[in-house]
Amino acid sequence: MKQKIVTLGKLCLGLTILALAMASCESDFTNRPPEDAISLDAYYASNEQVASATNVLYSRTWFLFQTKFLYAVSEVGSGNMYSGSSDVSAMVNFSLNGSDPELKNGWDALWGNIAQANAIINFLEARTGPAVDPEVLQNTIGEAYFLRATAYFYLVRLWGPVPIIENNLDYINQPQLSTNRIEDIYTLIERDYLAAIDRLYEKNRGSNYSANGHVSKGSAKSMLAKVYLYEKKYTEARQMAEQVINSGEFKLLGGSQLPGKSYYDLFTYPNNNNEESIFALQWQWDGTYGSGNICNTQFGISSANLTTSNCSYGGVFGPSQDVLDLYTDSDLRKHATLMIPGDTYPDVKVLVNGGQTEQTGFTVPPADQIGGQMAGAAIKKYCIGIANGDQTGPTQIGGNGAMSNNTYIMRYADLLLIHAEAVLAGGASTSDAAALASFNAVRNRAGLASVSSITFDDIFVERRKELCFEGDFWFDLGRLPRAQAIAFMAAQNRGNMFTEQYFTPDESDFYLDYPDAEVAKNPLLLEDPVPYEFN
Repeated sequence: MKQKIVTLGKLCLGLTILALAMASCESDFTNRPPEDAISLDAYYASNEQVASATNVLYSRTWFLFQTKFLYAVSEVGSGNMYSGSSDVSAMVNFSLNGSDPELKNGWDALWGNIAQANAIINFLEARTGPAVDPEVLQNTIGEAYFLRATAYFYLVRLWGPVPIIENNLDYINQPQLSTNRIEDIYTLIERDYLAAIDRLYEKNRGSNYSANGHVSKGSAKSMLAKVYLYEKKYTEARQMAEQVINSGEFKLLGGSQLPGKSYYDLFTYPNNNNEESIFALQWQWDGTYGSGNICNTQFGISSANLTTSNCSYGGVFGPSQDVLDLYTDSDLRKHATLMIPGDTYPDVKVLVNGGQTEQTGFTVPPADQIGGQMAGAAIKKYCIGIANGDQTGPTQIGGNGAMSNNTYIMRYADLLLIHAEAVLAGGASTSDAAALASFNAVRNRAGLASVSSITFDDIFVERRKELCFEGDFWFDLGRLPRAQAIAFMAAQNRGNMFTEQYFTPDESDFYLDYPDAEVAKNPLLLEDPVPYEFN
């Protein structure tokens, strides 16, 4: 059994000053107050103040999770991405361990989200004035339940047993905590999403994208459908997914309801918070660290003759050799996901001539001139080019080139594929009309023909194509029988364009090590997980 250690101080990551969970949250959340000094003196007198209390939980608290860690584990680990950069390449050969700084960053960020959400759940109502509408208060608390559930959903899939903390203050004199059983963590996640469903507003995602940033009742139902699928509660997953589908809240960009847009449009700045977005991290570069999305720098082309980055480096991640063969040429997702030599992008502004000249539109150079990770191609998804006014939004020039395009945690296409799989319900195949309608909607939007029956393998491959580079495929592999997942990854070419590499994971590689710093502080947590007593 792995060492499973966590200290209360780290779990409290900013233990929570409600003021820190307010509005702009201008400092990085890791610049936290003393952990033995808890301030809950903020007072919320208006609807606007209450509604803004969760704003930080859509961006800054996720920064160190999203910026490198998510891709270094989920995309590199799953074989979708390749990197030779030492800070993010350990999962190429499954050597990530507890001493890794990015692993620690991801761990801390998730617990920071939980601590902030706990403060809102437990204390916001008592700090709210009489002029605040009850539905505004309850919606904000519902958002906190949603965000706590989402953080725990990542924790349990990445680390397995972890401590359940519903109120950080309950443990202020008990800094050593046991982990709880995986089944109990899933119970908490279900309860939290149900609490969110009870409290959140209903929405209909329309063309007023500025109103779509915060989650809704439909967002919580969608995430709960995904949780049920992971638990193989197929009936519940189907019922929850169908409630979302039948509500009409979400739509596929480029689908039959929105034919004027496309899959490509999903990943452009002007389409932040579009009709397909179920939950997305809300980046807006404001001149401070942790406010922007740096995927444009991490994923793009960086060479002497062409760069898509706003800073002096780029291409920390590249596509794996395995994923270069994933799409057929007729699949519209290929051009929006991968930059293949010879592809053209007339809408993207880049730097050419050694960084001396700005140019709108470019052709991807030959494989040996792309730079980055010697992949022979580059990642297009989330790569939107250098600063270009309203086309890219506020942008950091220099530094890490942070930009303002959202990061999807869940899209409607994901929900449709969950629905199809829930209808299949572990069977060999299905020709059920409802399952086919959901599955074919995703395929048709990609320019592919409908099919008349589907298997689990069909859905599995379609999920990989649809959600490639969005941080999901590692978790799909984790749902497979272990022997099947190990064989799948062992067969992947996990090298670059010059050197084939093959590595076989062990059973233990499917859950990550806990950070060494946490292990050293809490030897009591070497014991097996314990049941959690719910109220």
